[in-house]
Amino acid sequence: MSWLFVEFSDQAQVCQSGHTLMFEGFVVQLLQHCASTQAVASMLRLSWHSVDQIMRRAVARGMKRRDTEAIRHLGIDEKSFRAGHQYVTIMNDLDGGRVLDVVETRTTKATVKLLTSLAAKQRKQVLSVSVDMWNPFAHAVRKKVPQADLVHDRYHISKYLNDAVDAVRRQESRALKSAGDKTLIGSKYAWLRNPENMSDKQRADFDQLMTCELQTGTAWSLKNMFRAFWVLTSRDAAEYFFQYWSDAVDRSELKPIIKVKDMMARHLDGILNFTRHRITNAVSEGLNSKIQLIKASARGFHSFESYRTRILFYCGKLDMAI
Repeated sequence: MSWLFVEFSDQAQVCQSGHTLMFEGFVVQLLQHCASTQAVASMLRLSWHSVDQIMRRAVARGMKRRDTEAIRHLGIDEKSFRAGHQYVTIMNDLDGGRVLDVVETRTTKATVKLLTSLAAKQRKQVLSVSVDMWNPFAHAVRKKVPQADLVHDRYHISKYLNDAVDAVRRQESRALKSAGDKTLIGSKYAWLRNPENMSDKQRADFDQLMTCELQTGTAWSLKNMFRAFWVLTSRDAAEYFFQYWSDAVDRSELKPIIKVKDMMARHLDGILNFTRHRITNAVSEGLNSKIQLIKASARGFHSFESYRTRILFYCGKLDMAI
């Protein structure tokens, strides 16, 4: 790679790092096509620290260049950082499909800081914010963007319901197994699939399970029944459906499902707001998948700043050109 240094050393001015601006711009372009900082460092015979600093300067440039155009729909989500329940909170532009910023922890204070990273004019133009049913997120949204509707994310609700079905399955499987019945053993993923995603064989096997009149089958039916909520466009109809579904859940006497229903009832206004805005954190989930690949490539991060830099570099859609 020595030809690179010959070509770039005679061009442009030298930046603070000691590299020419032309060369630093080349490093940024290379990093955009390679998620491994170490791989780029090795290829260009640079230290990891030098490449990291180039990336940080690129992100700083990009963040300064961001305009204050209106952002109508925000998504706020958490992402694990290190082991031991350490998280970061990420704010996304749902229409633009980009990460706007990242802060440490998932507290109200941290989320307020995240929202404050938007210009005051932008905050006033936000129409809705898609969030999980995590109270610190809701408190921060009401404080910094009070005019925006809080919309609780259907993907998280689906996860809570899936977890409840699995809790019922595990309880029932233990009881059946103690009586010598192995019906539910190995069936975990069958209950997590939606009918349209089953192959013919999977559907046949699942139909056989459903004929056993299991508590798990009842839990699955209640979870699947709630999917009809998301196609309703009238708030009144959605509220009526939720009450109808809640009554069915109560009659089931299945504690894991009832627990999720009670949590949803406490946050019903945010769930009903979906009928108005039709937003979800699907964009956030897609960005989270990309962030997970970045984490895997880096084999973890020792500092929050390095983590934030890489998230914004690869997911922020920044103008980082020199």
